[in-house]
Amino acid sequence: MKIPGPDHPITVEPAKARVVVRAGEKIIADTTSALALKEASYPVVYYVPQADADESVLVPTDTHTTCPYKGQASYYTIRTEDGELPDAVWYYPEPYDAVAPIAGHLAFYPDKVEIVAIEEG
Repeated sequence: MKIPGPDHPITVEPAKARVVVRAGEKIIADTTSALALKEASYPVVYYVPQADADESVLVPTDTHTTCPYKGQASYYTIRTEDGELPDAVWYYPEPYDAVAPIAGHLAFYPDKVEIVAIEEG
């Protein structure tokens, strides 16, 4: 486990946007309660409350990865009438303390789904 610091900062804050996630025409998630995770020089990642996602299209997979800063991630495939998007969603069932707020939230690969963040005025 690594602790975020000046050489690898991580912040988790409420997103100041409505976040909508689509797979084709299907809305997978729509929320005004997303969290914005900023890690080092990477693009911001929106973590959507699982309660604000359409869980009927999420199929658990056997895939797991480990981030030294966040913990072990698990994955979902998105299954819609248009087909499957394997391992398109990840989440941290037990994130490390430094990013504890992302527990119960889902993140989506932007190369597999459309993620639109509509800034709140």
